Amino acid sequence: MLNIAMAQMKVSPGHPDKNAERMLQMIAEAKQKKADVIIFPEMCIPGYLLGDTWEQPAFLRDCESYGADIIRAAEGIVILFGNVAIDWEKKNNDGRVRKYNALFCAQNSRLIAPDNMPYPFIIKTLLPNYREFDDTRHFFSLQKLAREIGTTAERLLSPLTLDIHGERYRIGGLLCEDGWSDDYSLTPLTELNRHHDIDFFVNISASPYTLGKNEKRNRVFGAEAKAAHTPLFYVNNIGLQNNGKTIYTFDGSSTVYNANGRVISVCPAYEETLCCTELAHIDALPEVTQEHAPAIAHIYRALTYGIREFLAGIHMKKVVIGISGGIDSAVAAALYAKIISPENLLLVNMPSVFNSKTTRSLSEQLAENLGCQYMIVPIQESVELTKEQLETLPVTNLADKSTHHLHVSSFVMENIQARDRSARVLAGAAAAFGGGFTCNANKAETTVGYSTLYGDQSGFLAALADLWKHQVYELAHYLNDTVYGREVIPQGIIDIVPSAELSSAQNVDEGKGDPIRYPYHDYLFRSFIERWQKATPEDLLTWYTQGTVEKNLGCAPGLVQEYFPTAQAFIEDLERWWNLFSGMAIAKRIQAPPILAVSRRAYGFDHREAQDGPYYTRKYRELKAKLLYHSDTLPTSASPSF
Repeated sequence: MLNIAMAQMKVSPGHPDKNAERMLQMIAEAKQKKADVIIFPEMCIPGYLLGDTWEQPAFLRDCESYGADIIRAAEGIVILFGNVAIDWEKKNNDGRVRKYNALFCAQNSRLIAPDNMPYPFIIKTLLPNYREFDDTRHFFSLQKLAREIGTTAERLLSPLTLDIHGERYRIGGLLCEDGWSDDYSLTPLTELNRHHDIDFFVNISASPYTLGKNEKRNRVFGAEAKAAHTPLFYVNNIGLQNNGKTIYTFDGSSTVYNANGRVISVCPAYEETLCCTELAHIDALPEVTQEHAPAIAHIYRALTYGIREFLAGIHMKKVVIGISGGIDSAVAAALYAKIISPENLLLVNMPSVFNSKTTRSLSEQLAENLGCQYMIVPIQESVELTKEQLETLPVTNLADKSTHHLHVSSFVMENIQARDRSARVLAGAAAAFGGGFTCNANKAETTVGYSTLYGDQSGFLAALADLWKHQVYELAHYLNDTVYGREVIPQGIIDIVPSAELSSAQNVDEGKGDPIRYPYHDYLFRSFIERWQKATPEDLLTWYTQGTVEKNLGCAPGLVQEYFPTAQAFIEDLERWWNLFSGMAIAKRIQAPPILAVSRRAYGFDHREAQDGPYYTRKYRELKAKLLYHSDTLPTSASPSF
């Protein structure tokens, strides 16, 4: 009877010493539980998202050394684990030493080689090169190796054959992407199952969390297990890893699928644990009832886990948050208040003449509800001083010694206020408090650059920058209703019109707010980046002529007609935001703080972009011309024939 343990461990990226130490502890625990086999995640020794740390030979040698420690521990137990494998005699296409993303199997303190593999480890066959993944930059695939040695990947794909307690077992080893093979010409699991008698499959993964990914994985992996009529063990890690600009949580959620593709065991998300399953009993075990929590509950858990791990990673214990009386800063404050103690959380309200008594009062109420530190730092005097200096001090042309004076427009004054709050007050307060200050931007604002460089675009982490505005509101309700069980975020903050309050044109007491109409623009902006086939103005005008804009965007019906009574109004709005999205907003995103990812396309490393300026296709220009020609008679919802 084979007892198989899934070791869902926390991986510390770039710290093979810590990871190997934890693995040895879990191996000892597995032996106590009478496990015959223990399975660790992909790249559990080095970590996965390491940037170009992979170019350090000293680091690679260290990974090899700690891998040898794990191999020596394989006494009385079979150990399957992920590590980088190096062929020091060969080179990758970049001229650096040959590296493989590999699955190692150790028994009796030695490596067990796959049946047909030229190395004593399984090599990852399919290397992802999309979204946050960059495997092809660093690693050599099984497919490339097969071509190099004059054979095929199908022939090299082969099981691990083990003798355990006098019984023969054949294990089909896969690494992460090898199971996500729908869009590839080669399906490793299918090939293994076609040519070999497999007792069970193992997929070791380093798979970052994104909303909805686990449901999709259960569909894909469950279908693969059912088609092969063979159990499958999926083992993922927990922890936090990053690619510099984008930070990813790893939720674990390691899963056992039986031969019918049903989920019969799931490790708790974001928890380090050792889950044991007896192979002989898999088909008799009941299907696990899947959790059907709302999406916002999963988002909340990912955000709080990510913030907590990020703060621990940079050894930050104190946080300063600028609060305006608006929804974004309020949600940020309520999130951080669940992670750090009240004495280590400082909320700062920074009113100018444009901040209403309403928002000032709401800010104070929020701080009182959270029981944290609070201070008010008026900025009007310093803002006026900046304006006075810029307008009264002369600018000298050194070529002819002539002088002139600058003029500070109302728009420039808005940016001066934003920069004064962040670059002066919050930065100074954070330094004096002994911590860092947050960036509270949401994804809609980030998309079109509705923020000020070195102002509200500043901070050590943008925890909400992968959430659309409607998700921020959902999170506010969830925090009040479920997390705290009381009205921590004042209802007035939820009800008030969203506004930056940087001018009289944004007076919330008069119902004036941001130029972004979030019920529509959230979904418009999302179509630019989160659709698998990204939308462009050409697509939007095509949908407009068909009367299907709301259907394709997923927003409420009737909004297009409500907001844009004419084709000209629709086009002007579309081009305004597309120009910003494709223009200055990119420069702002490049300089923005790191983003905590929860969606399938987070800004930063997940959504790579170049500063090329806005572009409109030939078909878009043709559609625009026809729409404007017919605009006098064309209803918004009509489908013209031209």
